[in-house]
Amino acid sequence: MTQNAKDKTGLHELTPNPTSHFSPFEHAITTRKSPKSSGKVKQTFNALWISDVHLDSVDCKAEYLLDLLNQTHTNKLYLVGDIIDIWALKRKVYWPESHNLVLQKLIQLAQSGIEIKFIPGNHDEEFKAYSNFQIWGITITRQYIHECITGDKILMLHGDQFDSEVCISRTYAKLGDHLYDVLLLLNRKLHRIRHSLGFSYWSLASYVKLRVNKAQHAISMYRDAVLRYAQTQQVQAVVCGHIHQPELSQHKNIIYANDGDWVENCTLIAETHSGELQLLRWSDEACTTKVINQITLSEASATPIKQKVA
Repeated sequence: MTQNAKDKTGLHELTPNPTSHFSPFEHAITTRKSPKSSGKVKQTFNALWISDVHLDSVDCKAEYLLDLLNQTHTNKLYLVGDIIDIWALKRKVYWPESHNLVLQKLIQLAQSGIEIKFIPGNHDEEFKAYSNFQIWGITITRQYIHECITGDKILMLHGDQFDSEVCISRTYAKLGDHLYDVLLLLNRKLHRIRHSLGFSYWSLASYVKLRVNKAQHAISMYRDAVLRYAQTQQVQAVVCGHIHQPELSQHKNIIYANDGDWVENCTLIAETHSGELQLLRWSDEACTTKVINQITLSEASATPIKQKVA
């Protein structure tokens, strides 16, 4: 990548460098194909939060994400980390056309005027060095505060910065990734069997995590760490990713929202035009999103009632 002069917004614009090792980006721009929308926009939102897509991973559900992007309109789109799995890319390049089309679609949306912010995670941490730069209209930032229609403020961050508070070192994080890969392999094989029998997608990996006490303890510690940090930022809600565990819950005066992932859960967080935060799951059977849980923002600010869906 090369750096251009600052524009009037104070951001730097990045342009692709032919010698860059991020070859999928160049391929996405130079390919002759482009993502085609079905023309049937079924849902509109003020903002969407998506993370942990893991493009270049064999377990990435890129086809489902592309369907979502083609059938949904949003004013703002937030990419909350681990969009491209550079850890996987360094081991082996796996870049099918569906992954290419997702990347092209994101660039197309940014260039059409939709505001897109990208917060790098641990799997695409190389982009953290380019904070406050733009690449093809997508702004890279370490964290960001979104102002809702209701005036409520939402902090967004990937969440890998809290690994030390959950007692997860980088070595253990990578070991956990390898064990998780085994679980995803089983998940993938089960999905093929279910698909051949006419059943919709179901996550074995998520089912197992919800029933392992140590996993639930780690998820709870992570949630507490995120909430403690959010309390210092004078916001009403926080959106994160990282642990692949979707959740929307109220904790005193802070909403905790984890948008999940597109490896096993196919979930996202949305802000509606009527001022609600929703946890959504993509249904491949219905080819649309389904609401798992929702919290009305204006009510949440004054109501310390705990709601939780995981």
